[in-house]
Amino acid sequence: MSSYRYGTQSDAYQAENDMIPRNMEKETKPGHHHLGEETSRTDADDLLAAMGYKSELVRSRSTLQVAFMSFVLAAVPYGLATTLYYPIVGGGPTNIIWGWLAVSLIILCVAASLGEITSVYPTSGGVYYQTFMITPPSYRKIASWICGWCFVVGNITITLSVQFATALFFVACVNVFESSPGVGILAGEPYQVYLIFLGITLICNAVSAFGNRWLPWLDTFAIFWTFAGVIAIIVCVLAIAKNGRHSAHYVFTEFDPSNSGWVPGWSFMVGLLHAAYATSSTGMIVSMCEEVREPATQVPKAMVATVVLNTICGLVFLIPLVFVLPDQASLAALLSGQPTPVIIKEAVGSSGAAIGLLIPLLVLGLLCGIGCTTAASRATWAFARDGAIPGYKWWREVNTKLDVPLNAMMLSMVVQLALGLIYFGAAAAFNAFSGVGVICLTLAYAAPILSSVLTGRRQVKNGLFHLGSLGMFCNVVALAWSALATPLFCMPTFRAVTAETMNYASVVLAAVVVISTIWYFVWGKKNYEGPPTHEDAILEARRASMASH
Repeated sequence: MSSYRYGTQSDAYQAENDMIPRNMEKETKPGHHHLGEETSRTDADDLLAAMGYKSELVRSRSTLQVAFMSFVLAAVPYGLATTLYYPIVGGGPTNIIWGWLAVSLIILCVAASLGEITSVYPTSGGVYYQTFMITPPSYRKIASWICGWCFVVGNITITLSVQFATALFFVACVNVFESSPGVGILAGEPYQVYLIFLGITLICNAVSAFGNRWLPWLDTFAIFWTFAGVIAIIVCVLAIAKNGRHSAHYVFTEFDPSNSGWVPGWSFMVGLLHAAYATSSTGMIVSMCEEVREPATQVPKAMVATVVLNTICGLVFLIPLVFVLPDQASLAALLSGQPTPVIIKEAVGSSGAAIGLLIPLLVLGLLCGIGCTTAASRATWAFARDGAIPGYKWWREVNTKLDVPLNAMMLSMVVQLALGLIYFGAAAAFNAFSGVGVICLTLAYAAPILSSVLTGRRQVKNGLFHLGSLGMFCNVVALAWSALATPLFCMPTFRAVTAETMNYASVVLAAVVVISTIWYFVWGKKNYEGPPTHEDAILEARRASMASH
């Protein structure tokens, strides 16, 4: 069943009435839901209808389940483990610990800023829809177009980077077993890495498509799995510590940028890709708004709470690893670009024990991939729903048997597999995937925040997550971070650049800009109208929702 636009405000209300029997038939089962839950669903569907959309996805997630999915999207121990190479090259312990804390505090401001806006416009269109509604009419079309493309591309490339990182990490984990000193048992040739990446991508898409109803339970399992895995790792590496432990002075103050070749300050900044990558998924959870019972309150709370939880979890994971960190130069010289397996193996002194501790991170990588695949498909579907993607009539279809936008999911998967071929020509392809993902998502998050600030933050004052003057402070911090991140994460890790070590994020980003611009002038300028707008209906539905709270 495809979604449709409502031509007038009265049409929107009629659609609400037509929609209720379908939702109740789909979800009201004896003994399954309380009256309060059904009321919250109705309020959310009323607001969605007022925004011009028909409810097509089942609202099955509770507040905790939203928070759990947001936690899994970040998958902090996994994200930090697979990108630890960047701060090690950038500066070492100081870059790892203080870089993570600094970026986490910045992302907390981003999450709070997005939370305010999402509480006003809770739809799977996310930041793209929000940008359209907040921006003045004369600019809203082009602003939402740019934001939407950044958001969709960011979702797809971050998902791609997660799958690819899992493939690279898998090779590095297997190679804790050596055929001879310093030589792993798996060569890790480009075709081997790509085939592993292909398998991981297919698995994540299959689980997301056919196991949609079980995904909230999978996210809940991931929480306990993560905590158990992290506790096992930190206890073992600190208790065994075969090569001894560094002092606290080393852990919290050591800074050596010599491996990167950059000047110290810039070297530290380039190393922040580690923390930025692990926190880049913060706003992706907005794409799940139409599968959440009370999105106007649940999603903002989940975003902010998850950043706080991730910050603590990240410090708990990173500090013990830095206490047992091997020689920084030897880790920077690793061809695999994956130092975490080496750190754990040297700390515990056994390949078998090391792989046992690495398995929780590998499983978490798969769970993170499933969550990102789900979020990326919803973002693609929502943008296609408003006719902004070539072939949108196909991509906006929802598979009613599976309750997922299957076509949009397949489009996202094909794009990921095609971009993954870059690895055959550039060993540093992962830099491009992670860099462009972080850049695109950061720009997408900044668009509605900037529009809100420039219009005096009028819209957020009517939301259920209004932060007052603190909100303006968070907005300024978020926008400053966006201005810095865009050029920063196009930079190569090493100053001495070769064709193999070049960061191709700028190339991929330029391709996205060219394609989206051409499509806009070929088709979008005449045909694209943006999301359906019914400001009066939205305001009335929001007031009703606030009254119910």
